[in-house]
Amino acid sequence: MTNVLGTSVHKPALVPWGAGLVADAVISDPISIAHRARTEPHALRKQLVAIPRQYTERAQNLGTRIHNRAQADVLGVPYPADPEVEPYARQLARWFRLWHVDLGRDVEAVETTVMHRQYGYAGTGDLWVWLRSGRFRRRQLWLVDYKSSANKPADTVYDEQPLQLAALRWAPEWLLPDDTTEPAPRVHRTALLNLRPRSHRFIEVPSTREQFRAFLGAVRTARYLHNAPSAYPAVVPPWAPGASDRKAA
Repeated sequence: MTNVLGTSVHKPALVPWGAGLVADAVISDPISIAHRARTEPHALRKQLVAIPRQYTERAQNLGTRIHNRAQADVLGVPYPADPEVEPYARQLARWFRLWHVDLGRDVEAVETTVMHRQYGYAGTGDLWVWLRSGRFRRRQLWLVDYKSSANKPADTVYDEQPLQLAALRWAPEWLLPDDTTEPAPRVHRTALLNLRPRSHRFIEVPSTREQFRAFLGAVRTARYLHNAPSAYPAVVPPWAPGASDRKAA
């Protein structure tokens, strides 16, 4: 699923975001940057170009540690001390308390891989949890995806995230610890749980058949792009020198 959405979904915000990181680096140390622009321009350019990638790698590493801590908290197993992760863990604990979640009774699954053999994709969901969100406080099964960030607004939702949740929701089976599969439970609603160091937001996002069809379109696009040739032959007039040799080749 990650590969499909990363290949097929255009993310126009990434270019200005990366440019902003580079601009911030230049503004924060203009004298040194100006000096290096004269004395070692090639090394400076290489360093500046690498800034967005390095930031992304650090954010991904933090996100992985937050997910691991969340899984450990839900399962009630120890997790190594990690001061950078702790603020996010506190926000997750606040959310569980707010919704009166009993971890032993209400959590259906955590970090579980689902698959759709017919359409050839698989992905991992973060949390399946029963919440008293229905009419007359009836319990409903929610599929929740954690999203962490140190500086993005807590109400951030990206265009591809409903497609991601739809793909998880409509996958008909999930993988068990012994590598067998069974039918996945019917999910009633889907949401993002945006975790920030000092706040959180629980945001319901659509994951209907409409979003699922859009995701399947992305699957077809990704498959085409992965299999497309990397180069195509040039066309020349048949009377051009060497044209017969090119045609024969």
